[in-house]
Amino acid sequence: MDNRATGKQADRQTERMTYPEAIRYLDSLINYEKIPAYPYRESLKLERVKGFLKTIGNPQHGLRYIHIAGTKGKGSTSAFIAYILREAGYRTGLYTSPHLYDFRERIRILSTQRSSSAEGGPAYGGAPVPQFKEEFEGMISKNELADLVIRLRPAIEKYNKNSKYGPLSFFEVYTCLAFIYFKEKEVDFAVLETGLGGRLDATNTAFSLVSAITPISYEHTQKLGNSLRGIATEKAGIIKVRPFARSPVRPLIIISAPQEKEAEGVIINRCQEVGAKLYEVGKDITYKKIKDGFKVKGIFGEYLNLKINLLGEHQLVNATVAVAAVEALRNYDINVNIDSIRRGLYNTVWPGRCEIISKNPAVVLDGAQNIASAKALKETVKRNFKYRKLILVLGISKDKDIKGVCSQLYDLADTVILTKANNPRAAEPKALTKYFNDKKQHITNNVQEALSLVEKETGKEDLALVTGSLFVVGEFRNGKIRYR
Repeated sequence: MDNRATGKQADRQTERMTYPEAIRYLDSLINYEKIPAYPYRESLKLERVKGFLKTIGNPQHGLRYIHIAGTKGKGSTSAFIAYILREAGYRTGLYTSPHLYDFRERIRILSTQRSSSAEGGPAYGGAPVPQFKEEFEGMISKNELADLVIRLRPAIEKYNKNSKYGPLSFFEVYTCLAFIYFKEKEVDFAVLETGLGGRLDATNTAFSLVSAITPISYEHTQKLGNSLRGIATEKAGIIKVRPFARSPVRPLIIISAPQEKEAEGVIINRCQEVGAKLYEVGKDITYKKIKDGFKVKGIFGEYLNLKINLLGEHQLVNATVAVAAVEALRNYDINVNIDSIRRGLYNTVWPGRCEIISKNPAVVLDGAQNIASAKALKETVKRNFKYRKLILVLGISKDKDIKGVCSQLYDLADTVILTKANNPRAAEPKALTKYFNDKKQHITNNVQEALSLVEKETGKEDLALVTGSLFVVGEFRNGKIRYR
């Protein structure tokens, strides 16, 4: 990182910034995650991020990346990959979004210096209950984040004054912070989850060894397009030529989850355009559920006796994509053994995705915010839980397919508690009532009110399912429910 650009020496000696001040500064940047509608192609400019990174010495260069895009499952897949690499002895950076409650969740380093295994606890209705942990493992510390912000702030403000592409956004700045942090911490690998789309995403300034695309479905249609082809074109934008590839014998490797035909065609064509090697789950890579786990037939071998603690059939697809992505590193002479893959999959923790935070009664959190995710959640609940009645706690962003998500969850609910996150994108709870006309309903003004109602309404044999927006899930998770 260029010390002259960031004022690393002079400014750190003359100025200090507390963590709350750093957060306020980051909050002052334009944040498209809090804006319901905006012109996508006019607002997100990859040239803007590239230009800024150049002024600070291109900290994204020189690291080994695995890049993940897709509609659903990209966060879980990223976590699976990071935990596998950690188990293989690699110091692994993990960059994900959005966060559940704390900005710091987005930037993490998983290393072999860790606490005990994340094995599940007693089962509820056949579902494992992982140990609930309030903090995300390996999060960047408050002091480290404040230090990075104070170092980068002069360069940000100088660049924004002269940028012909407009000012840097929150996500763009935070991505740059992650690049710097991972480089200075000398991670062996960095796993990057795209934010929105892929082609114009700030993470797409990095060049990966392996990229993976999880299942693509309809989301953010106002921004990414109204067809699967259009959405897939944006997601497949992470498939690009590596300008410093050592040899044509080592092309970029792409792993794709099973896709709808239209999306699959886009991915195939894109790989052909840039000379990338494509492996598809369901064709080149297969998985099969077996007693007490599953097995994967991968690119180079077969992996038996695999187990995960994340619930849902869709997580088997995500885990298989992760196995294939790690296995593909063999193309670069990086071999990860079966024991590391097995331990990494089993120990993967991904909060807020079908996460059980209480078992007596059961309280489950899952950020299902599109039709495909809501359908997968519904199937997971039916397969894994037994309950007397289900209390659905739902809050969703106004730019999502509200009708579609509600239609998937309708049959599950006996009682509905409608709420909203503390976010400008949140839909008003009253706007959701028409989708649950025949259900017992409660309308709350915020997530804390919803949490209090759950404590009153939920009996020991019931299940409370908190879903919709990840912002709702995050606030509920942080609300410290009083029974376990």
